[in-house]
Amino acid sequence: MLRVEDWAEIRRLHRAEAMPIKAIARLLGVSKNTVKAAIASSGPPSYERAPRGSIVDAVEPRLHELLHSWPDMPATVIAERIGWTHSMTVLKDRVRELRLVYLPPDPASRTTYEPGELAQCDLWFPDVDIPLGAGQNGRGKTPVITMVSGYSRVLSGLLIPSRQTEDLFAGQWELIRQLGAVPRALVWDGEGAVGRWRGRRPELTQATQAFRGTLGIKVVLCKPNDPEAKGLVERAHHYLETSFLPGRSFRDPADFNAQLAAWLPRANARVHRRIGCRPADRIQADRAAMLLLPPVAPSTGWSYRLRLPRDHYVRLDSNDYSVHPGVIGRIVQVGADLERVRVLCEGTFVADHRRCWARHQSLTDPSHAKAAEALREKRARLHVQRAEVEVERRALADYDRALGVDLPSPLPSGPSENGSERLLKPGLSEGAA
Repeated sequence: MLRVEDWAEIRRLHRAEAMPIKAIARLLGVSKNTVKAAIASSGPPSYERAPRGSIVDAVEPRLHELLHSWPDMPATVIAERIGWTHSMTVLKDRVRELRLVYLPPDPASRTTYEPGELAQCDLWFPDVDIPLGAGQNGRGKTPVITMVSGYSRVLSGLLIPSRQTEDLFAGQWELIRQLGAVPRALVWDGEGAVGRWRGRRPELTQATQAFRGTLGIKVVLCKPNDPEAKGLVERAHHYLETSFLPGRSFRDPADFNAQLAAWLPRANARVHRRIGCRPADRIQADRAAMLLLPPVAPSTGWSYRLRLPRDHYVRLDSNDYSVHPGVIGRIVQVGADLERVRVLCEGTFVADHRRCWARHQSLTDPSHAKAAEALREKRARLHVQRAEVEVERRALADYDRALGVDLPSPLPSGPSENGSERLLKPGLSEGAA
């Protein structure tokens, strides 16, 4: 076989030196036919081994028969049907080639996004220990709300206490506020707090309608069993699991959010393979095409009113928080965000607690407990004072006069056997007595 360097030299001598074929053959010690073939070839010579038969060739007719009837039959089932006892690798390779004849390929569509067009959102449940307090652990249960911009691929995320409507939209608004602009559409999977498909139509929740109405945007619900519709955020979750979580430990949810916030700028500064540049390089154009933040923030978080009961506690997301007992029996307004739980009564704060991420806990402010003890002591002293008040005793004759009854006074009848005076009943003589 002619070597590549000889082939290159033959072509040089022929083209650059204009040397005849016979002279080239004599100079290089090759035949004239070899020189002619090298000059006529369009590329360097390469060695190609003659194809050999495969052990699968003997069963290929049977493979065609099975794939014709069941184009999507797995290779493992085919091996069982034909009694295959050899290597599965060669069989799977042949089945993969033949399957395309009977089962048309399903090409994935490449979606492109315009600046500011949309952002994909989802909940990610990190498989890592996150101490929540009270001996509880948030591994695989505490959600992280994530958002990926379609055009710039900028990734943002925030750990939130729960996936309930109040916490979900509070986290969503915090991510949008950090972005500094509002994407024109938010793409969500079938999250219960956002909406669901009823029949063939998407149905958004009232909270979602209120949220998107305040921002002036559209919320798109992905169809069931269609993970490719939000592939950006799904790949972002995989990137978080492989690049953010390994080698990290967290003290509490606040520490998780602090480490995530410090890591995200580095993640957005990497070169993204699909767009061929860094997300940070495209964020300005993306943000410029988005909507401005609304002048009034959307109503998010927890909010409700109630009359404070005697135990002066309010419940929020399975936890009880103490309230100053001085407003027992009055209407109070309970509000909470991702960090604080506050209670107001007629515009005055009567409770302010840090949000508890653990569940089924009772949180008591020491000042509330002290005030409740003082009120109980004051109430006890009031009962004692009432018991010590002397009540005037009326004479029985006053009741007789009030009723118009005039009874004569009993008369003494002389000493009794024991020396005391005996009284006679009115109207009776001594003998009758």
